[in-house]
Amino acid sequence: MAHAAVAGPAETLEDTLLASLAAAEQRASPFVNWRVTRLLPPRLAEALARLPLNPVDLGGVSGRRELHNDQRAYFAGDVLERFAPARALAEAFQSPRIVQALMLLTGALLVGTYLRIEYALDLDGFWLEPHTDLGVKAFTMLFQLGQGGQEGLGTDLYSGPGAWAETVPFGWNSALLFVPAADTWHGVEPRPIEGVRRSIIVNYVTEEWRARDQLAFPDRPVGV
Repeated sequence: MAHAAVAGPAETLEDTLLASLAAAEQRASPFVNWRVTRLLPPRLAEALARLPLNPVDLGGVSGRRELHNDQRAYFAGDVLERFAPARALAEAFQSPRIVQALMLLTGALLVGTYLRIEYALDLDGFWLEPHTDLGVKAFTMLFQLGQGGQEGLGTDLYSGPGAWAETVPFGWNSALLFVPAADTWHGVEPRPIEGVRRSIIVNYVTEEWRARDQLAFPDRPVGV
């Protein structure tokens, strides 16, 4: 990997997360969203980018992630037991300090929700139709592990279901945050993908979320 910086000895995961959130850039267009950089300590970001999980075999079909539910990977169950970096990230986003910081930054109502983290590995042929995440998702973070040359592979934002507005640069150790609402249209336009488009999708979901096996801690709603 090209990103070789190492976190200092006094740097903790929660401290780094809190610092990145404190420096978040808020944007009002095409809907309210936040951009953060240097989200995780470099050593953890590197470890997450090396997790030996398999990309989804699209079979020529894309447009919605749920089309391939049987292949999707989550930081839950056995994955948390097998991979310490996944466990560290899940514990951090379950932490009351981080939950409170996210609520103060975005206004999201997260107390009593459940943490869901998807590890997405997308290959050429992947795309996502515009959608809003509105419903049982109370918060969305799209955390990017983009490599050199992948800057153009980021999430597309829309001012309406068919009104493209911008492509968020697909950077390294950076993220896009928003609170799902009727206007939070986003997707991924079809474009060539070199290598693997690797990202981590962090959601907090309500009690109504049915797939409990996708939750990091299905018996532990978050609090502050």
